[in-house]
Amino acid sequence: MKYWLVKTEPKSYNWDDLVAKKRDHWDGVRNYQARNFMKEMKKGDEALFYHSGKKREVVGVVKIIAEAYQDPTTHDDRWVAVDVEPKLALKIPVSLKMLKSDHRFAEMLLFRNSRLSVMPVEEFQFNSIVSLGLR
Repeated sequence: MKYWLVKTEPKSYNWDDLVAKKRDHWDGVRNYQARNFMKEMKKGDEALFYHSGKKREVVGVVKIIAEAYQDPTTHDDRWVAVDVEPKLALKIPVSLKMLKSDHRFAEMLLFRNSRLSVMPVEEFQFNSIVSLGLR
């Protein structure tokens, strides 16, 4: 199993939207590196659900339930989507500030390429972030 972080602007799509739908596709990614990461996602992988914009915090965990397929929001076959479902809401959002202040997360791609909306996360980082959010 691999671990990921997926980012969304909460004004356009947020954790509560996903919870209400119970299952949804993760689409609209128009960055080649993020697209390539989505192509690596496998059914059963898990991802941190990150609110970008002003919030900048991890708020939950999603499970990948369908692997990459043609993004339904475009006819351009370069772009893909995956299906996700909510797995766990964090009790306490884990802010970007918290992550940056903790040496365990110093090597996260989130800090080196903050514009990337889909990225891998090391298992120990994933588990540490979830633990922080469940305190």
